Amino acid sequence: MPAAPFPYKLVATDLDGTLLREDNTVSGRTREALAAVTAAGAAHIIVTGRAVPWTLHILDDLGYEGLAVCGQGAQVYHAGEHRLLTSLTLDRKLAKVALARIEAEIGAPALAVSRDGLDGEVLIGPGYRTLDGALPAVTVADPAELWSAPLNKVYIQHPELDDDALALAARAAAGGLVDVVMAGAGVVEILPLGLSKATGLSLAARRLGVKAADTIAFGDMPNDIPMFGWAGYGVAMANAHDELKAVADEVTASNEDDGIAVVLEKLLLG
Repeated sequence: MPAAPFPYKLVATDLDGTLLREDNTVSGRTREALAAVTAAGAAHIIVTGRAVPWTLHILDDLGYEGLAVCGQGAQVYHAGEHRLLTSLTLDRKLAKVALARIEAEIGAPALAVSRDGLDGEVLIGPGYRTLDGALPAVTVADPAELWSAPLNKVYIQHPELDDDALALAARAAAGGLVDVVMAGAGVVEILPLGLSKATGLSLAARRLGVKAADTIAFGDMPNDIPMFGWAGYGVAMANAHDELKAVADEVTASNEDDGIAVVLEKLLLG
């Protein structure tokens, strides 16, 4: 039993590199800490760059029935009711203009896309290197197929530039049309302008009646920076990108060493 009231009403956790270990599992210690937090009256909400179809199996494994913010904030999903509450799509014509500007500066990037909806597939275009065979994706030979249905995001890769350099170059070339984020190793994404984890989390928190000041957030990548800016307290994992550590209120242990549990256990003890 906690020795003092838990100081936050909402615990927001990123998935990859944060809640999940490298084998895509959640440790027993972290599960127990989150269960203790919810027993103390706080809500736990997952906030991930993954679209809903790439998140469902994690939610099911956790027995998670609350709200989840997916697709870098594009989707607010009710796990208990198995339905999308909100879903924002990327303007495909605008995305093509943005990609043309990027190509003019650095050459053509390889592309993949995340289709909208509960059953939205991830399509992999020619030359795009898949990073996680455990996540379902469909390889297409015709690039036109990538644009044939509504999208939440476009993934880009470059044969020479690393993730940080690619994100910087893409943002410089097309930042007035779209948002560009680095969400993980090999994962640079083009999103609707103004979309971030913070926008999705704020919508979900409003539904829960929780304010930003009452939220503690955990993350590991630059795409978590807006979420840290919105939340009352931001905790970066030891394995986090330096840009996120620079704006964090605290740096905890790594995702492999139960960094979320380390902080929550301390807070539960008061």
